[in-house]
Amino acid sequence: MNKWQKLGLFAGVCTAVLTTAHLINKLIFSTATSKGITDKRINSCYPWKFGNISYSVQGSGKPVLLIHDLSSFSSSYEWDNVIDILAEKHTVYAIDLLGCGNSDKPNLTYTTYMYTQLVADFINNVITKKTDVIATSASAPIAVASAFNNKDIINNIILVSPESIKTAMLTPTKQSKITRIILETPIIGTLVYNICASKGSINNTMANHIFAKGEVPSDFLDAYYESSHLQGAASKHLYTSKECHYTTVAIARLLASVDNSIYIIGGELDNNANVIEEYTDLNPAIETYFIPNAKKLPQVEEPEEFAKQVEIFLA
Repeated sequence: MNKWQKLGLFAGVCTAVLTTAHLINKLIFSTATSKGITDKRINSCYPWKFGNISYSVQGSGKPVLLIHDLSSFSSSYEWDNVIDILAEKHTVYAIDLLGCGNSDKPNLTYTTYMYTQLVADFINNVITKKTDVIATSASAPIAVASAFNNKDIINNIILVSPESIKTAMLTPTKQSKITRIILETPIIGTLVYNICASKGSINNTMANHIFAKGEVPSDFLDAYYESSHLQGAASKHLYTSKECHYTTVAIARLLASVDNSIYIIGGELDNNANVIEEYTDLNPAIETYFIPNAKKLPQVEEPEEFAKQVEIFLA
C-alpha cells in the first residue's frame, strides 16, 4: 500500500467516524427532547438583545422573580412544584436563563455580568416594578450582583442553597482554554458534551448531590435531560462557559456591600454549614433557615414548607 492509499484509507476512516458521531448526536438530541416537558408552563417570550427569553407568569400581587440554578440542564421547571403555591399571593415570574431550557442558546461566552444585564432588563421591561428575587445555587451570584448594580429595582433576595463563595470566584486557566477548544469542536465536541449530559450522568449527579433520598423524581430527571438538549448542539455553549469558569464572579465584595435584605434557605440534609457561614461572615445581616427532609432543592422536595418560609421572609 503506497502513501496515497494510506492517506485515502485514513481519510475514509475519519469520515466514517465523524459521520457516525454526527448521526449519534442527532439521535440523542431527537430522543432527549421528544417528551416536551419543560415548556408546559411557558406562556411568554421576552425578546432580549442576545436572544429570546422564555418565561412563565401567573398569579397576582407583589412580583417575585424565580431564577433557576445556572447549568445547562436547569430550567424554570425547577420551580414547578412551588409556583402554584407562591402564585396565590404573588405575581410569579419564572424565567429560563439565556442558554437554558426553552430560551435561546447563542454561541457566546456566558458571564455573570451578562446575566445581571438580563435580570435588570427583564425587571425593567417586563415586570416594571421593584421585585423580590429568589435564586438557586450557582445563580446566587447573579442575584447578588444584580442587586449591587441595580439598587432601585430589586427588593428582597432569597438564595436557595447558594454556591460556595470560593467556587464562585474560580477563574479560567490554561486548561480551561483547552477544554473550550475541545467542547466547541462541531461534531466531536458535541459528542463529548452529550456523554457528559447523558441521562445516566445527570441522574448520578442529582441523586448523589442534590436530592435527599438519593432518588430523582422521574419528571424532573426527564426535564433536566430535555433541557440539556433543547436546540441541539447549541445547548453545549453554557456548559462550556461553566466548565471553563467564565460564569464566575468575585462575589465577596458585592455581598458585603449590598443593603438588600438577604435570606438563605437550605436543606437540613445538605451539610453546607461552611458555605452558609461564608455568606454570614461577609454579611452578618443575612438570615438563614434549613428545611427538614431536604437537600439542595427544598423547593422541589418540600414545596409547602419552602413556600411558607418564603412568605415569612417576604412579609
